[in-house]
Amino acid sequence: MNNDILSNLSSLKSVLDGYRPFSDHVVKQLKDYYRIGLTYTSNAIEGNTLTESETKVIIEDGITIGGKSLREHYEAIGHAKAFDHIYSLLEKPIVEKDILFLHKLFFEQIDTGNAGIYRKKNVIITGTDYLPPDYQKVPELMEKHIENLNQDVKGKHPLEDASDLHAEFESIHPFMDGNGRMGRLLLSIFAMKNGYCPVIIPPIRRAEYIDAMQKSNKGNLNSLRTLVLSVIYEEMKSLKRLVESLSK
Repeated sequence: MNNDILSNLSSLKSVLDGYRPFSDHVVKQLKDYYRIGLTYTSNAIEGNTLTESETKVIIEDGITIGGKSLREHYEAIGHAKAFDHIYSLLEKPIVEKDILFLHKLFFEQIDTGNAGIYRKKNVIITGTDYLPPDYQKVPELMEKHIENLNQDVKGKHPLEDASDLHAEFESIHPFMDGNGRMGRLLLSIFAMKNGYCPVIIPPIRRAEYIDAMQKSNKGNLNSLRTLVLSVIYEEMKSLKRLVESLSK
């Protein structure tokens, strides 16, 4: 099944490559589109109740939404800031300070004391029996993870590698909070580095995503690979339509 999706993805990528380099107009439109879409969906997976239109109003117009918590507003604003920054990371190897800075951008208005630093305590992940590594092991594990981020794995498609790296990051759980959103930003960076779209996991697939993550924590990476490839495929089809429309 994954081979079929990978073949279809290659075909879509070939079509899109025919439009590259995108014009400034297309690039701006796509950045704005994915800035809202990825912020909304990634926050929604973590329980943020803002709708996509509310997310857009907060980010683009600076308007507060009645009945929504201050934290939910900060999550939208912070994620948008972090998303804006990922474009500066696409043409270079990822280093530790990049990951820490991304987390700081996202988290600094939510919890200043823990923004941009690895956790200093042990944590549990609610809803699962998986225990993340002892906090003292996090720096060493992240050093190895960053090495893996910058290596090409022979015999493995880059998107399958991206999915496996996402599972690895989430298993380390390096921060006190915001690990899911950070992991999905890194997943998008990896996909974009290889010529694909940002990875948007629709809230309707939240349960499927959580189940796949739980399986990956037990060593079964296949479900997460299949999910990641399928959502990228759907988004690449949308990207093709958008680019074709914007390029007229």
